[in-house]
This record gives sequence, C-alpha cells and structure tokens, in this order.
Amino acid sequence: MSIEIKVPSLGESISEATISEVIVQSGSQVTQDQEILEIETEKVNQVLFAPEAGVLNLTVKVGDTVAIGQVIGSVDPAGSAKPAEDSQKETPQTENKEEKTQTPPENKEEKTQTPPEDKAEEPKAEKSSKEVEKNENEPAVFDEIRKSPEAFVEQLRAPSSQPKSSHPIENPLDQKPKQAGAREERKKMPKIRQTIARRLVEAKQTMALLTTFNEVDMSTVMELRKKHKDAFEKQHGVRLGFMSFFVKAAANALKKYPQVNAYIDGEDFVFRKYYDINVAISSDRGLVVPVIEDCDGLSFAQVEQKIMDLATRAKTSQITMDEMRSGGFTISNGGVFGSTFSTPIVNPPQSAILGMHRIAERPYVVDGKIVIRPIMILALSYDHRIIDGQEAVSFLAHIVKSIEDPATLLIDL
Repeated sequence: MSIEIKVPSLGESISEATISEVIVQSGSQVTQDQEILEIETEKVNQVLFAPEAGVLNLTVKVGDTVAIGQVIGSVDPAGSAKPAEDSQKETPQTENKEEKTQTPPENKEEKTQTPPEDKAEEPKAEKSSKEVEKNENEPAVFDEIRKSPEAFVEQLRAPSSQPKSSHPIENPLDQKPKQAGAREERKKMPKIRQTIARRLVEAKQTMALLTTFNEVDMSTVMELRKKHKDAFEKQHGVRLGFMSFFVKAAANALKKYPQVNAYIDGEDFVFRKYYDINVAISSDRGLVVPVIEDCDGLSFAQVEQKIMDLATRAKTSQITMDEMRSGGFTISNGGVFGSTFSTPIVNPPQSAILGMHRIAERPYVVDGKIVIRPIMILALSYDHRIIDGQEAVSFLAHIVKSIEDPATLLIDL
C-alpha cells in the first residue's frame, strides 16, 4: 500500500508553498528519511523526507504552488524502480566523415599554382579585391553622403522641431551593432525574497524612519578576545566573537530604554517585557533574521553557540518557522562584507535596528591626545513615531559605553 506524502504545516500564517527543488526524480528508489524535495515559503525553505523506503512517485514539479496538507506524491514500499532509458545514440560512420573532410588533390593544385606572368600583378589584384570587399560591406548611407554632403550637414544642424525630408539621410553614428543571443535572463523571485521586498517597502512607507550614528572604540573587546579566545573555545566549543558583546549590550540597553523595545499597534503602544533579539544572517537564498530568545539571561557562550547553530542551519535551509518569528530588536552586521557606513531599515513590527560595520584604524582623541584606535561606526535606525531622538541617542550611547567597558555588562550598569 502506497504511503502519501503531504505538505506539512509550516506555521499559522503560511497557507501555501512552492516546489523549489526536486532532489530525487519520480520513479526512483528511495530509503526511509531520504531527502526527496525542497519547498519554499515566504519565510523559510524546508526539505521533505521519504516517509518509508520504496519507489517514489511525485505528482508535482519545480515551480508548482501547493497548499498546506496537499498530497504531492507517494512512496510504494512494494514497487520497483524504473530502468534507466538508453540514451546512447548512433554515431555516424567515420568513412562519411572522412569523405566530407577530404579535398580533391587537383583542386588543391589549382589553388596553389599561379602562372608566372601574373605574379607581377598580384599586389594590385589583392588591393582591388580588398577595396571591393570594403565597398560591399560599407553602409549605403555613405554613398548618399558623398553625393550630397551639404544636405547631410544641414540635416544634422536642423532643430528637432523642423520636419524631416521624405528621404532623410541616416547618421551612421546612430546605427547600433546587432548582438546575437539573449542579453537578459528572467528568473522567478523566490518567496522569501518577495517577503523581504514587501516588508522593506512597508517599513519605508509606514514608518517615520530616522538614523543616528556613533563611533565605538573596539580596543578593549579586541584585547579580551585575544587574551581569552583559546580558553573560551576550549571550554565552550565555540569561538568568542564580537556579536555576543553587542547582543548582551543591546539587551542591557533595552532594559534601560523600554521605548526602543516597544511597537505601535493601532493607537496603542505595546511594551515588551522580554528581550528577544533577531540577528541577521546571510544565506544563499537571501537574508534571514532568526531570533535569539531571552538574551538578557544568556551567557556570552550561550549567545555564541546559538549564533553558530543558526548560521550553520541557515546555509542548509534547516531553520524552523518558530525561529523566524519577530523579536523586539534586530542587529545586522554589514561589517563582515566590508561595509563602513550604512543606514539599516527597521524590521516591522519592531521599532529599531542596530547596524554594525567594519573595524578600521582611525585617529581618535584620548585624554587630549590623538591616537590610532580600531573604530567601528554604529548606526541605529528607529521609528520616530514611537522613539524620540533623545531616547535613540541615549540608547546608542549606552551600547557604546558597554562595548568600550565590557565590565559594565557583568555588574548591570
């Protein structure tokens, strides 16, 4: 008896999906829990597995839109796989090929032999043949220009409003060369990219977005990493990165400035009493922003472990729908791609986002002296409808203080 393959539930807000890849072709033998196809939703991609060992029978193809709970195929445990089709084609006989490439010897001699009396005329003949070939390839418009150059000049000088003659002379400079082959390629936008585009436009159209900037000296954090990175990795099995410092600093700042952790719902302000932070992660299918829950109660090691786990699973499309829900605040690190300065867009329904950038050595004033320090530019974009400028600037300054003096995170300052 065949076992049906259905599209699983992918979250409350997801009602349909698209077949993005068929991993195993219909009619093939599969094993239990083998990857058979991948479906794409507006939030995340998910791989479906064979429920039982047997012969796979799919009723969908790449690009088909399917509903949640729809039967898209089956597995027949008692079936047998279809034999592979013979794709070998008959090759033409070598004798025919040789006949096509052979050249009669008498024709070859005729082409190479030249009468002695014609040798003196050879350069002249070559020159005239080239001239003829050039004239044949030359556009006919040049003949008209030679016949009436004054008319061509007058036409170029004439204003655009002047009516043109019934037989205008075309400007050879306006002729564009024709190129063979398609110059464009059209691809369907993935569901996840459609969602990203829609939400970005929504944020720009519905929010009063503003961005404030600040510099942060990364010297202390870099010294801490250099001093403790080996022991940290040995004990926790994960490297100590910059992101954990910023996640902890943001969680601490959200406690101090609850307006940044709030959002607008109709005519109400809704204040979150939890500190869930989304971390932007780049994948082959676009930017995904999974959430790290209750960041205020996590250690640096736990934050790094969660980030590493999410980044690894994002590359293989294994992040679940629950992990893609919106938190209260987002951190995006464009510095890993070399960005020096940018204005991130808020991820609705959140009210603010922190943008990190690359670290560069810059002149910095310390105790009245100019020194060279590793500086990162931070950008905080926020919805001015709910967050005032003073709160936004103070929030960002609090993060800067926490990064430049990480000990304040340990004593909750």
